[in-house]
Amino acid sequence: MTTPTVAATGAWTAADDLPTPAAWYGQHDGAVLLDDDSVLVTGGADAASAALDRTAVYDPTANAWQPVDSLGTPRQLHTITRLANGKVLVVGGLSGSSAAGTGLRSAELYDPLTHAWTATGGLATPRWGHSAALLPDGSVLVAGGSAIRSGRTTTALRSAERYDPVSGRWSPAKDMTDARTGHTAVPLDGGVVLVVGGVAPVGTADDPALAFCELYGPEDQWVPTGSLLRARRHHRATLVSDTTVLVTGGTAPGSPGAGPYDPFSQRGAERYDLATGVWTAVTEMPSGRAFHRAVRIGPGQVLVAGGAASDRDEAGYRSTALHTTGQNNTDAWAPAAGLAVGRWAFAAVTLSDDLVLVTGGVARSGLAAADPAVTELTTATELFAVDDETLPVAGSGS
Repeated sequence: MTTPTVAATGAWTAADDLPTPAAWYGQHDGAVLLDDDSVLVTGGADAASAALDRTAVYDPTANAWQPVDSLGTPRQLHTITRLANGKVLVVGGLSGSSAAGTGLRSAELYDPLTHAWTATGGLATPRWGHSAALLPDGSVLVAGGSAIRSGRTTTALRSAERYDPVSGRWSPAKDMTDARTGHTAVPLDGGVVLVVGGVAPVGTADDPALAFCELYGPEDQWVPTGSLLRARRHHRATLVSDTTVLVTGGTAPGSPGAGPYDPFSQRGAERYDLATGVWTAVTEMPSGRAFHRAVRIGPGQVLVAGGAASDRDEAGYRSTALHTTGQNNTDAWAPAAGLAVGRWAFAAVTLSDDLVLVTGGVARSGLAAADPAVTELTTATELFAVDDETLPVAGSGS
């Protein structure tokens, strides 16, 4: 008896390399699509885990990256948000290295017309690993994140702030119900923002993941909502419709031989319904992962790409999968074509309903790298299309 061969969906093609290798370890620090359909990436970490100030813009028509004005302050674990006026807001983050950096209050604005960064109003509280969400009135909600507690230990924040793009100033918002960092935030219908999972540092090497979730409403109020079926960190939360969110993967809790370790937990996926406030399990991913990227591609479809089991001694995954939500909330995973370069902690963005760009990230770390002391980053950029006729000819415009 032979096992039937399942054809992979879509195809990847190589695009112009990123000018500078970088990794983006956060939830909201990756790529953004600009109004002219170009892509902006900025900041992140280098191979020594030091914050970067480099910025680049990808032109999909020319298939080329262009270095532009650098950030005023190098930063990683920041947030990047495209505003309603087309400018891009970068907030907070960590300067220096991930081990000995300083939390930032500062924020900067990118103008796509001039390709220049300018300083704007600073946060009341320095933070990194926070979330950022664009609200219907054009303001930006920043919530949670990490801050220095004492003796270089960190704590999670409950506080939240709102940025007014007209005045360029921040104002306090109500505190979250639960302090958290490394969480995801997804804007939903009616001006509501769903905050999902994350961690709450407790002073140990492996901080506990959170299952708690909450909603921020237009009345500047946080309300607890249904908890995840499984606590998650280093997961992804992706908008499927105006009222539903798909959460995928995350770091497995515990460690081998230490109690609650469950390597299969990384395959788990859940769907949130705003109407009921409840999470329900959906079909598990074909393979588990954390530090991956998940982007909406077409109605009811989410592409999950890359990732790794953890951020230590790992080689990035090449595998990708496409999740489809059908009528009556039926769902299924289909294997998608694999990346040419396995990676995690990279940037990804949807260019159109059937075209996705990924760039940069970590290829190998620790014992998986040629030199265990040097993290191997990649500059490779790839484009995915469900229909390979959508893809540009490899090398065009380079």
